[in-house]
Amino acid sequence: MGRHLLLSGLLLILPLTAGWNASNCLVTEGARLPLVSRFFRICSLDSWLLLLVSCNSVTNLTQALQAVPQNAEGLCLSGSVSVLPRDAFSTLPGLKALGLSLHLTQLLPGALQGLGQLQKLSFMSSPKNEYLFLPSGAFSDLRSLQKLQFLGPCLDRNLSVQLPSSLQQLAIKYSCLQDVGELADIFPDLVHDPSSGDAWTLDMLDLSMNKRLKMASPGALRGLKVRTLYLDHTKMEAAAVVGLGLQRLNALFMTFTAMAELPADTVAHFELQELNLEQNKIRDIAPEALASCHSLKSLDLQSNDLTKLPLGFLAAMPRLQRLNLACNQLQIATLCTNETEAVSGLWTLNLSSNQLHTLLPATFSCLPNLQELLLQRNQLVFLDGQVFQGLGRLEILDLNKNPLVELSEDWLTSLPSLTTLNLLDTGILLNSAWGFRGPESLNNLSLQLPSTPAGMTLSLPTMLTSLELHAGSGMKHWKLLPNVFPVLQTLTLEGWGLQLGTQNIFKIFPSLRQLFLLGSSLEALCSQNTSSFFLWQLPRLQSLRVRGDGHNPRPCCITGLPSLQELKLEALKFRSQPRPVRLEELVGELPRLQVLQLADTGLETLSAAAFQGLSSLQVLVLDWENGLVLDDSLWEHSPQMPQYMYILSSSLACQCANAWVGPWLERSPRTYMYISTKPLCHSEVGERSKNPLFPFLWSHCPKTLELELFLGSSTLLFLLISLPLLQEARNSWVLYLQALFRAWFQGMRGRRDEGKRFLYDVFVSHCRQDQDWVIRELLPVLEGCPPAGQGLCLCLPERDFEPGKDVVDNVADSIAGSRVTLCVLSHQALHTPRCRLELRLATSLLLAAPHPPVLLVVFLEHISRHQLPRYHRLAWLLRRGDYCLWPKEDEKDGFWAWLKSRLGKLGLVRVKAHVSECGGRKSSHAGRERMDMREL
Repeated sequence: MGRHLLLSGLLLILPLTAGWNASNCLVTEGARLPLVSRFFRICSLDSWLLLLVSCNSVTNLTQALQAVPQNAEGLCLSGSVSVLPRDAFSTLPGLKALGLSLHLTQLLPGALQGLGQLQKLSFMSSPKNEYLFLPSGAFSDLRSLQKLQFLGPCLDRNLSVQLPSSLQQLAIKYSCLQDVGELADIFPDLVHDPSSGDAWTLDMLDLSMNKRLKMASPGALRGLKVRTLYLDHTKMEAAAVVGLGLQRLNALFMTFTAMAELPADTVAHFELQELNLEQNKIRDIAPEALASCHSLKSLDLQSNDLTKLPLGFLAAMPRLQRLNLACNQLQIATLCTNETEAVSGLWTLNLSSNQLHTLLPATFSCLPNLQELLLQRNQLVFLDGQVFQGLGRLEILDLNKNPLVELSEDWLTSLPSLTTLNLLDTGILLNSAWGFRGPESLNNLSLQLPSTPAGMTLSLPTMLTSLELHAGSGMKHWKLLPNVFPVLQTLTLEGWGLQLGTQNIFKIFPSLRQLFLLGSSLEALCSQNTSSFFLWQLPRLQSLRVRGDGHNPRPCCITGLPSLQELKLEALKFRSQPRPVRLEELVGELPRLQVLQLADTGLETLSAAAFQGLSSLQVLVLDWENGLVLDDSLWEHSPQMPQYMYILSSSLACQCANAWVGPWLERSPRTYMYISTKPLCHSEVGERSKNPLFPFLWSHCPKTLELELFLGSSTLLFLLISLPLLQEARNSWVLYLQALFRAWFQGMRGRRDEGKRFLYDVFVSHCRQDQDWVIRELLPVLEGCPPAGQGLCLCLPERDFEPGKDVVDNVADSIAGSRVTLCVLSHQALHTPRCRLELRLATSLLLAAPHPPVLLVVFLEHISRHQLPRYHRLAWLLRRGDYCLWPKEDEKDGFWAWLKSRLGKLGLVRVKAHVSECGGRKSSHAGRERMDMREL
């Protein structure tokens, strides 16, 4: 008794594991893309997509796509596949972005069929003059396509490919394109007669990085409307753009084209609004050229050779809103020459990385609308309050990396709207009287703390929301004033230059959400007793990043932060005396942590103990951690493991302790693990040849019982997962499998079961509605005392089932413990889950048992064969004498004769020789009702 529970018992005893792995494919959620962005560089995918996949070393496209989840919305494939077959991506109808770096040479017709939701499509290859041949209707099914890119492959000009009407951006880069006119042959839809009224409109046409492109046939793009045209890194001249026949052009980008002067005629012809001439050779700007630039709203002249600006520079461009003059050789900013000059509408001015030494008073007086001023990386030493006169709307001021030594006390009084101020990497000598008077809404402050005697106080604005402080090594600590920052949400400390207590830190920063501790030793923030742990208690902190300086002698455990969701620990390895670190030494109780990143921390062992306090962890990233050992305690913890594990630029130790990882990666469907570096093992000490890690460990390490149990439990887990998906009643298939297992087990025992004693003669299966018939008709005949009855021992569910025992267990034991199973069937019984279960289990035993028990079926009424479960199996298993229909009142004798005859053959009753049988032989009783299975 109870032996039928062996299967379910094994399922409960063995460790249940879960996990899944896609070979050569990196899978991530769009929101987690920044964690693994460097592995998506080959084709950029957008973070707004729900699920992103990047597969490398693809040689068999069908096999590679089998590892891609069907709900993927972004897919990047790199490898070597020359021909894209028909319906290549039919299993991924939800794709919205697709990048192919496969060295393709041909797309077969219908290759992209079924991708109706695709919005971005990119073809990439190394620039080796490889041609890609496209059928005319290659993109006909892409009704949602908005961006189409060819980055590398050459396109034959005779293709005549039709473009989808939804297309907004077209890019052909790194190709063999020599003449813009070739586009009209490749994509004839681009060219239209302007008078037709159906001209194509593109938000972007990108022809940059075509080193051979230098020609533009007149009227090559006749009638096309383009918002932005990119001709970066080409040999095209700006004047040639005028002859293309474009009906409209708003923005022109021509960086790295060796241009020496402003393309005034091109600007005037199209009345351009944006012009980007970055990285060219413009030394001077002629005043007459400026006269043609009145339409510009954005001008980028970064990284040219400008030494000065002409008079009236801004006055010539009254619509200008953004001006970038960074990385030139300007020594004087002559933007506003006098107070009577016309007012400019400029919003953003970038003068960074020039040679500015001094800013004269009223330098920016003609820029009352300026909101952002970037002055970093110049040679500014002193700033007076008069410098910023007229900048009443300025919000962002960046003075980073200037050798500033002195600022006047009222230098910010002209900036009442200032919200962001950057004073990093400056030599300003702060004192206790130095403040930030003037700005009324200064929220974001970045400040360099200079070396100063101990005990100095730093006075900061009270209502800061973001504060970044950098301190030099070995400097004395500053005191903060005020001692409470009620709305500060982001705090960045590089180096350790503040005198802060650990007990009242929450009172100082009650609203802190993000904390960055960079390049400093955590020793001052951690307890000094046996167990070193983080002392700052910040109950509202959500994000923490710690970057060490390599001087931490022992790890500091980050714990006690109940709201923390993201944690990044990097460069914590003790350089002078490195030692192996366990994950539980780095992180403790963090109940809401979702993302954990570890980089160069000296981590060596990853065990289940580390995850006890990380109940919400979803993503674990291990970067630059070498010699990792995944402890086998993770077997049992697998269901609680994070959903994604990324082992990037790291290596697993070639130790037998990692032998279990290989089979786990192949079998587990919950935790996705990606290992960027192929794990290898040296076959022998001193040999240079290397072998794949997991096969090597599998063949060289002893097979432990635990590993075998793990593999077995994984198989059983898949079985359990599939059972709830079946359409039958609760536990029916579990019992079905148990019955098969029992039958197999009995077969293994052989003849030892032949003398088995049964507890019951007949098990009677019936529903509650038919109970009256069983008690009134069946029970007196079979269980009654001779001579009226047969004196058999019957098992009735309502009477003989063991109290307190599960119903399904009672059913299984009773059927197995009875010589005969008698099923009383009616329409009500067929709709009773227990009766259906009993009938299924009885038929299963007939099929599987080495000595099948007898199954008799009594139909109390006519039942259609379509209503009978498993009809074909039942009809095949039952002999024609094993079923009978309950007759009318005057024909009951024939029914009882049939039943006694069937039981008599089993030695249960004495039967008269002349009694006929109901199932298949002809009845000797007149009017005897007989039912054949073919009539059901």
